[in-house]
Amino acid sequence: MIHGNNIIGFELSAKSGNEFYVTNPATGELLDGCFLQASKDEVDLAVSKAKSAYEIYKIKSGIEKAAFLRAIADEIEAMGEILIQRACAESGLPEGRIVGERGRTTGQLRLFASLLESGHWVDATIDEALPERAPLPRPDIRKMLMPVGPVVVFTASNFPLAFSTAGGDTASALAAGNPVVVKVHPYHAGTNELVAVAIAAAAMKTGMPDGVFSSLNAIEFSVGEQLVLHPDVKSVAFTGSHRGGKSLYELAQKRKEPIPVFAEMGSVNPVMLLPEKLEAMPEQLAATMAASLNLGAGQFCTNPGVMVVMESEAVARCQYELSLEIKKLMPQVMLHANMVANYNTKTSQLFALPKLDILAESDVLGDSFKGRPAVARVTGSEFLRNPEMAEEIFGPFSLLIVCYGADEFEQVLSAFDGQLTASVMGTEVDILNYSSALHKIQEVVGRLIFNGVPTGVEVCYAMQHGGPYPSTTDSRFTSVGVDAIKRFVRPVAFQDAPDAYLPDELKDENPLKIWRRVNGELSKESVKRY
Repeated sequence: MIHGNNIIGFELSAKSGNEFYVTNPATGELLDGCFLQASKDEVDLAVSKAKSAYEIYKIKSGIEKAAFLRAIADEIEAMGEILIQRACAESGLPEGRIVGERGRTTGQLRLFASLLESGHWVDATIDEALPERAPLPRPDIRKMLMPVGPVVVFTASNFPLAFSTAGGDTASALAAGNPVVVKVHPYHAGTNELVAVAIAAAAMKTGMPDGVFSSLNAIEFSVGEQLVLHPDVKSVAFTGSHRGGKSLYELAQKRKEPIPVFAEMGSVNPVMLLPEKLEAMPEQLAATMAASLNLGAGQFCTNPGVMVVMESEAVARCQYELSLEIKKLMPQVMLHANMVANYNTKTSQLFALPKLDILAESDVLGDSFKGRPAVARVTGSEFLRNPEMAEEIFGPFSLLIVCYGADEFEQVLSAFDGQLTASVMGTEVDILNYSSALHKIQEVVGRLIFNGVPTGVEVCYAMQHGGPYPSTTDSRFTSVGVDAIKRFVRPVAFQDAPDAYLPDELKDENPLKIWRRVNGELSKESVKRY
């Protein structure tokens, strides 16, 4: 069933001789399918088709685009066990996790479809003309959000469905009215192919233009580089390492026309364990943190990579319990042997530092497929002298920073750079007593969590999954939730435009009956020309 070809609009293509295969990370065995990396001509063809499709797709109604997104969700679900088993085989993730990811993927698509059907997301804004205003009359000005053009999506390694081919980046870009060209992650090329086939089928069934979606195989950086530099590409979305995201961002700035790269590049997501809470429940907090850091073998961008506490007897009890919990954890299969090797290298380098202590490691050794859970300990003063200790280690690891006093605690929190999240484990009294320190960490995060672990990102209207650099390249935007659509649009204003020329969202009679801001007030009423 896996053919290994590139999917360029409604056609299959295999013009290069550059082959690659996908392995099962749990066994190291090769999986079915020989994949052909996209050639330069195939990249050009995919973008050319996307550019042509844009002229048609951008004027499709919200109802039509919503039908397309719903059809994608239906096609993905119709694949049933074939998709689930392939994703499990390529990622090493358990079936329950993949089933959950599929639900999140289809849920995102349907959420964006609902957004399109409501129509209000375009932020239609009308300031009516004031011809009698003195000393100067005001013209009629109307504004709304409109698509930008072809979007390139780099799929993530750690979420083969939800942050991948039909994940949040693709769903939001399509919802905004932009064709998408996906650069396949080589770790899950087969899963990608199955989902890409589903998207292409949905496009044909709903009358979308050829080229509204393409999927290009790649194992070398050259394919991604060509896509980012292509003059007809207008935006890029990326989820992955800091090195990868920064490289793409810098590449995009070298273009004749620089374009935005919305890169999510990881985070250590500091968790603050405050004194009163720690005194009341050290064992429970230890168990909670151990489970969170090992969830999914620690392969989440929201993994709790750092814990910050103030020295006390309760901290000693929590450390003891945390050590016991870590020792009991079982190493889990990681996404690829390269991930395991990188995890082992980085933890070994950290453990070699002279003033850092290994607090605990799993009693079960890891291997070339599995990462061994571990926690290390360092003082706050030593961390302040060596803050690079808190760089992300992708895997089941966390660093416990023990501060001596409230002043050092606040200094440590002030030393963190941009993060996706920070979490506060504290009572109401704790939160009041340490509000100054919490305001410090609030300045560098996209989401501040109270009495909950960072692992888990809800797809909803209020979610902010993004943060200051280096966690992302632009902290004004989110990659999860409906506001993710705002990455792939731009505002366009129309001054004194004839009604017949205006998009339906801005016409006098408001034919779509959407909420609009008219002269500063929300309204569904029609407007009159002066």
